[in-house]
Amino acid sequence: MKLTYTLFKYLLATGIVLIVLQHKTYAGGFPVRPGSILISPSVNYFFANRSWDEYKVNKPFANGGKFTSLSYSLYTEYGISKRFAVSAVLPYAMNHYRDATGYDQATSGFTDLEVGVKYYLANIDYIYYFSVQGTFIQPLYNNINLGYKENGAEVKLMFAGSGHFLGKNYYFTAENGIRQYFGGQGPIQDRYNGTIGMTLDRRFKHQTSISLSGFYSTSSLSTAFNAVQVGNNRNFAFTQASLSYGYSFTKKFSIFLNAGKFIMGRNTGQGTSASASLILRP
Repeated sequence: MKLTYTLFKYLLATGIVLIVLQHKTYAGGFPVRPGSILISPSVNYFFANRSWDEYKVNKPFANGGKFTSLSYSLYTEYGISKRFAVSAVLPYAMNHYRDATGYDQATSGFTDLEVGVKYYLANIDYIYYFSVQGTFIQPLYNNINLGYKENGAEVKLMFAGSGHFLGKNYYFTAENGIRQYFGGQGPIQDRYNGTIGMTLDRRFKHQTSISLSGFYSTSSLSTAFNAVQVGNNRNFAFTQASLSYGYSFTKKFSIFLNAGKFIMGRNTGQGTSASASLILRP
């Protein structure tokens, strides 16, 4: 039973992290023009065969275990006015864990639908933007292996800007969001991200960026664990570093490729990820 406990514990933590990776706000803190829409379908692949335990000790999964996940998401954002925008993200995940003993488990389905309203608080010379976003979370599943199966809400602060440095155009975004799930033992979570990028040519076709993001989750459920209902693992943390490359075919169509690595964590899998996203502005 202890082996099953550990297996499920890391399986869920890694799965939750993967869901988070899909919930990117591609427009970041920059405004979307009134009456315009941004559409971004994406695909993400995640692999892990090691993990950090509750003491942040890194070790391989028991019995040569391997966890893989393939996720899809559709993100949209629409500018209502100069001050307001609405957004939504719909993710679908396919998770798979197996080990040398023959244990094999696969879980798939829609996860949490997120609908948000963004308000642009202020700007400095239309170069630096400050905004706040409120998001409602609605689970679309009954299987506890896909998430917490609880409604939730998040408030996120965002700061974004751009400029010139050494003949290059650069941009940055900084975000921090506090999320609360409404169940009796629903976790409270802090999600943060910092990104800096630059264009590589004068035609603004090529760009690259680096990001450092993190996730901290805590709950009153700190010791008890149900090895069947793995959604009860609600206390974990991680930090991820990632590198992204983007190419703009036109002003309305771009593609972004991203590679990431979990560099530290607690009660979560140590994994690597790769994703591809399309940005459409019809």
